[in-house]
Amino acid sequence: MAIASGSARLRPRLRAEGRATRGHEARTAMWMVAPATLLLLVFLVVPVVLTFVLAFTNARLISPRPAEFIGLHNFSTLWGDPTFWASLRNTFLFGLVVVPVQAGLALVLALLVNAKVRGTNFFRTLYFVPVVTSMVVVSLLWRFLYQKDGLLNALIAVVHPSYQPIDWLNDTRTALPAIIVMSIWQAVGFHMIIWLSGLQTIPGELYEAGDLDGATGWKRFRYITWPGLAATRTFILITITIAAFSLFTQVNVMTQGGPLDSTTTVVYMAVRTGYQQLSTGYASAISLVFFVLVLLVSGIQRFLTREKD
Repeated sequence: MAIASGSARLRPRLRAEGRATRGHEARTAMWMVAPATLLLLVFLVVPVVLTFVLAFTNARLISPRPAEFIGLHNFSTLWGDPTFWASLRNTFLFGLVVVPVQAGLALVLALLVNAKVRGTNFFRTLYFVPVVTSMVVVSLLWRFLYQKDGLLNALIAVVHPSYQPIDWLNDTRTALPAIIVMSIWQAVGFHMIIWLSGLQTIPGELYEAGDLDGATGWKRFRYITWPGLAATRTFILITITIAAFSLFTQVNVMTQGGPLDSTTTVVYMAVRTGYQQLSTGYASAISLVFFVLVLLVSGIQRFLTREKD
C-alpha cells in the first residue's frame, strides 16, 4: 500500500516534468527554425506578395510620387508589347530545345557511367565539373569561344579551310542557338547525377529476371529501366523546364538580350524593366505572367507524366 501511494504521489510530478521538458524542447526548436523562417519570409514570401500587389500599380523604383492602383493597365500594355512577345518566343524556343536534348543526353551519360567498368568515377567527375563552376565564369569563357576570332571559328577553319568566320553572338540567326548549346553543356552533368541516382534504385532482381527471359539491349531498357525511372523522369522534366524558363545569367553576360532582342527572355526582360528602366510595376506584371506560364507548363507536364492505373 505504501508503494502504491508513493507511486500515486510521484505520477503528477513526472507528468509536470514531462510537460516542462516538452515545452523546453518546443521553444528550442522554434529558436532553431526562426532564422530559416525569417529568411524565407524576407526573400520569398514578401517578394511574392509585393509582386502580386505591384503588378496592378504604376510603381517605379525611384519616383517622388507614390504608387497608384491602375488595374489591368500593365497587362494590356504587355499584350501589345512586341518585345514581350519576342521574349516569350525565345523562352519557349529555348525550353523546347533544351528540355528534351538535355534530359536525353543526361540519361545517355548516366547509362554510360552506371556501367560496371573501370574509370567511371573519373567520367562522373569530368561531366559534373561544369555544374560546380560559376555560370558567370562559364558564360564569359564561352563568349570568348564564340568571338569572330575565337577558338570555335579557328577549329572550324581547320576542318573547312574556306570557312568564313561568324560572330556567333552578334548574329540574330546564331545568338540563341549558341546560348542553347552552352546551356546544355553546362547543366547536363547535374541531371546525369539525378538519372544515375534513379538508375541505382532499380532492383537488380528485375534485371536478373529479364536476363532469364532473354531481355537484352533495347528490351532491357524499355521494359525494366524506363519504367523504373518514372519518378525520376517527372522530377527531371519539371526541374529542367523551370530552369530553362528562368534563363537569365547567360543572356545577361553574353548578349544583354541582343542582337535586336533575339536572345531576350521573359526573366531578362523583367529584370531589365525593373532595374534599368526603373518600372517596377510593369516588371511585376511580367513576373506574374511568367509565374502563371511556368505553373501551367509544369502542371501539364505533371499530368502527362503521371502514373496511370
